[in-house]
Amino acid sequence: MNIDEILSEQRKFFQSGTTLPVEFRIRMLERLRHKIKKYEAEIGAALKTDLGKSRYEAYMCETGLAITEISYMIKHTRKFAANRRVSTPLAQFASFSYQKPSPYGNTLIMSPWNYPFLLTIDPLADAIAAGNTAVVKPSAYSPATSAVIRKIIEECFPQKYIAVITGGRKENAALLEKKFDFVFFTGSQNVGKEVLRHTAETLTPAVLELGGKSPCIVDKTAKLKLAAKRIVFGKYLNCGQTCVAPDYILCHSSIKNQLVKEICRQIQKQYGSRPLENPAYGRIVNEKHFDRLCGLIDKSKTVWGGTAKRETLQIAPTVMDNVTWNDAVMKEEIFGPILPVLTFDSSRELYTLLADKPKPLALYLFSENRQRIQEVTGRCSYGGGCINDTIIHLATSEMGFGGVGESGMGSYHGQKGFDAFSHTKSIVDKKTWLDLPMRYQPYKENLYGRLLHLFLK
Repeated sequence: MNIDEILSEQRKFFQSGTTLPVEFRIRMLERLRHKIKKYEAEIGAALKTDLGKSRYEAYMCETGLAITEISYMIKHTRKFAANRRVSTPLAQFASFSYQKPSPYGNTLIMSPWNYPFLLTIDPLADAIAAGNTAVVKPSAYSPATSAVIRKIIEECFPQKYIAVITGGRKENAALLEKKFDFVFFTGSQNVGKEVLRHTAETLTPAVLELGGKSPCIVDKTAKLKLAAKRIVFGKYLNCGQTCVAPDYILCHSSIKNQLVKEICRQIQKQYGSRPLENPAYGRIVNEKHFDRLCGLIDKSKTVWGGTAKRETLQIAPTVMDNVTWNDAVMKEEIFGPILPVLTFDSSRELYTLLADKPKPLALYLFSENRQRIQEVTGRCSYGGGCINDTIIHLATSEMGFGGVGESGMGSYHGQKGFDAFSHTKSIVDKKTWLDLPMRYQPYKENLYGRLLHLFLK
């Protein structure tokens, strides 16, 4: 079945009303959860093949989180899909007003290679919960995981409901030429711009989950040993190939040397003295990204790591000191295991440095100063983040996850995900047993007019 046939069948299926009952949505989510648990070992093996992820990391960061999101939607879909009553102005007496979440219809989900299972299944769970059909397009850079995703979805659902399209740029371009009711994209800023150009042509709503250079601020009040431990975890998880990984450190100059020392100590503690021989340490996704990352490493500024192994596409956890904003590593999102360290001397300098930068997907602040925490979270614009930790803000279904400005638009997870895949209709249900005449012509300055004036005040 080609793309046009799939889209035609999915439109017919959606128009039949089959996806609308909440019981159907919950049943489909339960079916998906069951299949994921059944193929958990295959998912882990595929992630090991594509990215070198250990079994533990594969479950912690992908399979487990996907199951958590599905379970959350199973538990809450009935509440999310219910009409939400709101107050009605007295001038509209007698009536009541409510908001009704409704699925968009035929949706497209385009997912990336860095967390290929999680970032496909999470938005799919939200789309199913909201009552949509979906075409899923996983990344060509993670073929083993894409194959498992296809196997799971084809065993769970007919193509007229949920379909998987594999392939590369040709298939991406073909899908973007089609008319969908909603598009959900996770990936790079450059591709995100192309997605938005195409959706603009058909006035199709879209959510874009992009990336950017997410700063990690460490001030002089931070608990440096704990900060280093958590920064190393967040930065080198999945070999730095995480959209919300700390891209660079911006620390107070007075604690820079001590922080760098602690970071290097933590790298050795967490990954060993020979991380490229650590079976739990992954690899770069392909040669193209491997070569790009190697080109960002300045050996003269490398204080830890810097070694690479082409035959396994591995780059050791690397720390670069005395970095400036003009260095190559600061000109683009790193998306790899390279951590540049820059400094600031005052709050004014910190805010000035960040003010002119593109809005990042995440921002992390290590500080014990409550005033500094309030200032940074209030003054800086970014998608989301953590105080005294990294990464973990995205691992909850109780908060939306998304970017702002250059790092994306819209959010998902939990109710935010349900709402992203829904259009909320505003409806007034007017009763027929009373019809006040004051709104009808001819208008007169009489009792009705005075009453109307009072109602609208």
